[in-house]
Amino acid sequence: MPRILLIRHASHDLLGRELVGRRSGVNLSKAGSAEAEALAERLARHPISVVYASPRERAIETAKPIAERHRLDVHIAPELDEVDFGTWTGLSFTELDKDPLWHRFNRKRAITRVPAGESMAEVAARMTAIIKKSAARQGAGEIAIVSHGDPLRIAVVSLMGLPIEAMLRLEIAPASLSILRIDGAGEPMLELLNDRSHCDFAFYAAHETARTCDGETCARPMTRGHTEGRGEERSRA
Repeated sequence: MPRILLIRHASHDLLGRELVGRRSGVNLSKAGSAEAEALAERLARHPISVVYASPRERAIETAKPIAERHRLDVHIAPELDEVDFGTWTGLSFTELDKDPLWHRFNRKRAITRVPAGESMAEVAARMTAIIKKSAARQGAGEIAIVSHGDPLRIAVVSLMGLPIEAMLRLEIAPASLSILRIDGAGEPMLELLNDRSHCDFAFYAAHETARTCDGETCARPMTRGHTEGRGEERSRA
């Protein structure tokens, strides 16, 4: 049975400042492009047979270097899209901090719906459906899936049989790699979570991407801009 490589898109300039959600025109930053290249180099020898990505530019730009190293196309999958943040889309986190519903959403994900947007149950349904479908179709090898922080967190907890609220206890940082293995009984086994070792400065120093890497950003992946802050702030797409 296949292994599922769950990848969050790399960094962009609005990370931690604005809830960009599904807003178009959000591309990887210089540091983000370096992160994507380093991740692709790490995965170059993996037996990846298919690459799926969210329709957002930042996800596609993260997926392309991976696909290129395996001479594959990037398959765009709407099911992997960012959460539809409705009327919150495009707001700064300073603005969102003034909204009581935003704070409730970040404490009680299971019962709080995004205004004019999605519920986390709906995100869980579409994410788990495409992962299960692609695993059944592929049969063996590895499947690379490039998506966003919250969709990946809810996918992991849902596939592991955990409640929705458990997602608030997971970190999925930009350009991170998590791995699920589907066993012979079709059950998911979590092998790796939120790994950014490819973004260590030492790794960059050994590769051409070191020339474009923001050393501080890549060497310290757990800073506020990358972990997306305190527990109430983890929806910083």
